[in-house]
Amino acid sequence: MRNLLLILFTTILFYSCKNGEKKTNDKEAVEMETAEFNDLGTTTISNSIEVIPIEHATTVLKWNDVTIYIDPTGGAKAFEGQNEPDLILITDIHGDHLNVETLQELTTSNISFVVPQAVADQLPEEFNSQIEVLNNGENIEIKGIRIEAIPMYNLREEAKDFHVKGRGNGYVLNLGDQRIYFSGDTEDIPEMRNLENIDKAFVCMNLPYTMTVESAASAVLDFKPAQVYPYHYRGRPDVGDVSKFKELVNAGNPKIEVIQLDWYPNEEY
Repeated sequence: MRNLLLILFTTILFYSCKNGEKKTNDKEAVEMETAEFNDLGTTTISNSIEVIPIEHATTVLKWNDVTIYIDPTGGAKAFEGQNEPDLILITDIHGDHLNVETLQELTTSNISFVVPQAVADQLPEEFNSQIEVLNNGENIEIKGIRIEAIPMYNLREEAKDFHVKGRGNGYVLNLGDQRIYFSGDTEDIPEMRNLENIDKAFVCMNLPYTMTVESAASAVLDFKPAQVYPYHYRGRPDVGDVSKFKELVNAGNPKIEVIQLDWYPNEEY
């Protein structure tokens, strides 16, 4: 009887150890699989946003399987090697934001254009069925992306005619759990300073059309984006000093990451 109990105890111990080892190995396998998925970006794909500067204000964003063109200019040649757009946003009527020839050269037959009314008025009839007009303060959801129209306008008396309030849109794009802000052509307006929970901010700084580097930095320090991309910084005749912008922002709040990309690949600056 004693021997029988001993054999029974040994058998139970053996299988308990065996099962415990299997659970540990399964856990390790799950962790390895998760690590492999992370390497592929599949577990974090909702947070993965690729920013591709084209020139000046023209930008390509890639998020999940959606490609967004912001203010596409430069003709189809400027977008060689890029995915075709799933969505196009246009901020204003000026030629460095709205270029009808570029829109006509791109493959756009099955996509939406999100634009302010002033832009819609200048688009040819061939695009009528694709246009979604968004006025300041309005929002719309397309392809799982909530798009908010933010005012953009000048404050300085000598510049007020460049960009009048209500004509153009800045945009906040909600991509997964990230909020991406494009200022469009604007100065440091209250609507910018009051933005909240911005992860990436694309902020203009070119005179005489938009605002000074100092004004841009001051606004950024107010709304505190996690990252800020100085863009649209070529003016006439001067070019915005993005190095000074970075110094001002980091002196005021070193937690804000300033990211400088090459927005003028054909220029020395």
